[in-house]
Amino acid sequence: MRASHLHCFAASILSLTLLAGPASAQKKYDPGATDTEIKIGQTVPFSGPASAYATIGKAQLAYFKMINEQGGINGRKINLIQYDDAYSPPKAVEQVRKLVESDEVLLTFQIIGTPSNAAVQKYLNQKQVPQLFAATGASRFTDPKNFPWTMGYNPNYQTEGRIYAKYILKNHPDAKIAILWQNDDLGRDYLAGIKSGLGDKVSMIVSEASYELADPTIDSQIVKLKTSGADVLFNASTPKFAAQAIKKVADLGWRPVHILDINAISVGAVLAPAGLENSKGLITVNYGKDPLDPQWKDDPGMKRFFAFMEKYYPEGDRNSSFNTYGYSNAALLAEVLKRCGDDLTRANVMKQATSLSGLTSDIGLPGMSITTTPTDYRVNKQLQMQKFDGERWVLFGPILEDDVGG
Repeated sequence: MRASHLHCFAASILSLTLLAGPASAQKKYDPGATDTEIKIGQTVPFSGPASAYATIGKAQLAYFKMINEQGGINGRKINLIQYDDAYSPPKAVEQVRKLVESDEVLLTFQIIGTPSNAAVQKYLNQKQVPQLFAATGASRFTDPKNFPWTMGYNPNYQTEGRIYAKYILKNHPDAKIAILWQNDDLGRDYLAGIKSGLGDKVSMIVSEASYELADPTIDSQIVKLKTSGADVLFNASTPKFAAQAIKKVADLGWRPVHILDINAISVGAVLAPAGLENSKGLITVNYGKDPLDPQWKDDPGMKRFFAFMEKYYPEGDRNSSFNTYGYSNAALLAEVLKRCGDDLTRANVMKQATSLSGLTSDIGLPGMSITTTPTDYRVNKQLQMQKFDGERWVLFGPILEDDVGG
């Protein structure tokens, strides 16, 4: 899970030009929008097995507090309504129905997690309520033909899996690969991606083990994978289980090349609890600047992020990639709403979100940008590999772009 790219914010997020947007001849509103307010809704795992993601929602709430203090978007204040879904699909369904039918939000924004988004996708499309920038990279959330009201935010998990496969083939051609994966759309997409990338070398995979979100630990799965004799481990999991896996691998004295998916790369929320020394050598990808990376010390965009954290979310970890992530996609939503002007209909929200071209942001890596079209809903299609040195992630290699499609 990670940052976004907004051209309009490259100059200064804290002096947002979106405070005064274009006027239109006629105001058009759907439920959730008025002359003074825009209501948006989301569910966040403030509790449960993915509660490490809670800080994303807190950063987003803080971002819109900043926007509102600066006058709102085109003169309208943002009312972000948040409910805890505990990373439970049934709970997500209950809360999203409440957002749509009781709170009457204009759109849902950044519902967090593949299981929760999957549980409400059909309902939101039937209601024609935007499921905007869903916090997941599962391929089903970038499928405009079947789900025109759903738009995922994260890089496609199958793309990411293919990138890891190419890395393994190039750098460890004789590897024996073990895979730990979460038994849902997230894990299945990663599994499909790495197998696709390996192609006729898929026999390099010698062991697989899945886990359920309700499992208390994944110790037995890690033991099973180690006994397979694998020397490469692909860890396709979420923060709680990723931290457990990193620690258990170290406790067993296993030293595989350990590849970690992008959803679990937070140093503070995952690697520190697992042990920084245990995490040394981990390999993953990213598409945003790491607050711990000294190369961004004097970067104007990172300075604006730190200023935001200090003023609006001082209790949050300013070095957390989860917080740069929340800040970035909140800024992206603000840009989309600004472009809507006085046509705050759900159809126009989707029109603007699917008509972005070359947008960059404070947090996006240099050379990366966002372009979307009505037939390509993928927001983030570019990645760069990185390795953990015991203190921070270090980028390496070129920018990699998905040329396969959603």
